[in-house]
Amino acid sequence: MRNQPSGPPDDLPGPQGHADATGPRNLEAPTDTVPDTASVLPATAGRQRLADALALLLTVAAGATDALAYLGLGGVFTANMTGNLVLLGIAGSHGADLHVARAAAATLAFAAGLVLAFRVTRDLPAGALWPRRITLTLTVGLLCQVAFLAGWAAVDAEPSEEWDVALVALSALAMGVQTACARRVALAGITTTFVTGTLTSIAESAAHGSARHVPRRLAVLLALVVGALAGALLLRYAPVTAAVLPAALVALTLVLGTRLHQVRRNP
Repeated sequence: MRNQPSGPPDDLPGPQGHADATGPRNLEAPTDTVPDTASVLPATAGRQRLADALALLLTVAAGATDALAYLGLGGVFTANMTGNLVLLGIAGSHGADLHVARAAAATLAFAAGLVLAFRVTRDLPAGALWPRRITLTLTVGLLCQVAFLAGWAAVDAEPSEEWDVALVALSALAMGVQTACARRVALAGITTTFVTGTLTSIAESAAHGSARHVPRRLAVLLALVVGALAGALLLRYAPVTAAVLPAALVALTLVLGTRLHQVRRNP
């Protein structure tokens, strides 16, 4: 498998807390007619645990995706973009056109996924746990991963240089969509594709002697490592099926996420 020096991942603070719903809601209405604002419900312990589980599933998927991209697609990242910008500069200084193309494709496709997902979900209420449009938007990301899986299998997990850039772009597009969806909803106030900010928050809490949210944030760091480990092992021992893991985890997230959209009189 190919390997390239990596740059440091980046992070941004995720959404914090749960905002109140805007406007009155008719909780007697059937769930298939309730608007997106109905998803803004009090975060009971059970709902918050499910939200945490969704965040962890998406983080494992991101770790597995980055491992596959880095080890199987020429040493680029498709979930962490800062490393790609560093690689873009390094490759450019050495005149490595293919490496420049990979890093540029990943960065541009990731940005396109962000813009698409943020555009579709732009007027969702702050703190909504899982509106319908999140399900629809994340489904687009899943379709990109399925397309990646099909392409990966078609080349028997050994893509040529011509396939590299297309597969990198598909993977990064999916990760951009996932990142935007995670920021639009209240998934435990954390990110799922880059965790430097999560690590920073842990250090800040430690400096202030506060343990609030630390276990949750540590779980996110561990989830990213576990995902990367699982992705790397699959790539070594079952390379054709390595792309199945991220897609399966996102699909599971979509199934579980629909439960957060259910509106009950006593959530």
